Amino acid sequence: MDKKEALKIVQESGSELGNLPEEFKKDKDVVYAAMVEDGDNLEFADDSLKKDKKIILPLVKDFTGILCHVGESLKSDREVVLAAVMNDASNFKFVDDSLRKDKEFVLDALKKVQMGQVYYVLQYADDSLKKDKEIVLEAVKQDGSNLQYADDSLKKDKEIVLEAVKRSDYAFQYADDKLKADKEFVLEAVKNNKAVLKYAHDNLKNDPDILAIVNKNK
Repeated sequence: MDKKEALKIVQESGSELGNLPEEFKKDKDVVYAAMVEDGDNLEFADDSLKKDKKIILPLVKDFTGILCHVGESLKSDREVVLAAVMNDASNFKFVDDSLRKDKEFVLDALKKVQMGQVYYVLQYADDSLKKDKEIVLEAVKQDGSNLQYADDSLKKDKEIVLEAVKRSDYAFQYADDKLKADKEFVLEAVKNNKAVLKYAHDNLKNDPDILAIVNKNK
């Protein structure tokens, strides 16, 4: 079998890369052709290729969700990982623990991932960072519903919860129960997002002061 034949095989069925002779599993052209059919076919490439940063860096930019298949050393490489999560934030679940705990890296990732995918970063960040106010504040500013992944201590934080509900009424359901029952806070919350009332404590849903704000300009 020559390279031309190998390319034809993987172009027809990328998973056939796993059945090819070892020389083709090391060939970046053959591997790339297999990945065009399905990026997960990187799984069948030779380990030497999976560890090669020069090869892997462009691949994580081109193909989604493939960080799980790269060499372990590259899962802690800041450049490779950031490129991977910017392309597809779901890759964050495969990031090495050293980067999940790295506040500077996580903050950078939160600011750079695609809109609507921020939750992957906070969800899979180290628990220590879910208690970090700067990290959580950045996450809820991107998408209020990220409050669900914050540590319980920050679900009691008025500044964080208010930032979250400004962007998503849905976020208020994850706030601490004491805030949901705090009339002054709920008044402030409905000024920013009237729809949060449905998640407030039942005792406040018919409060005349709160309803006056909710019904204003209807």
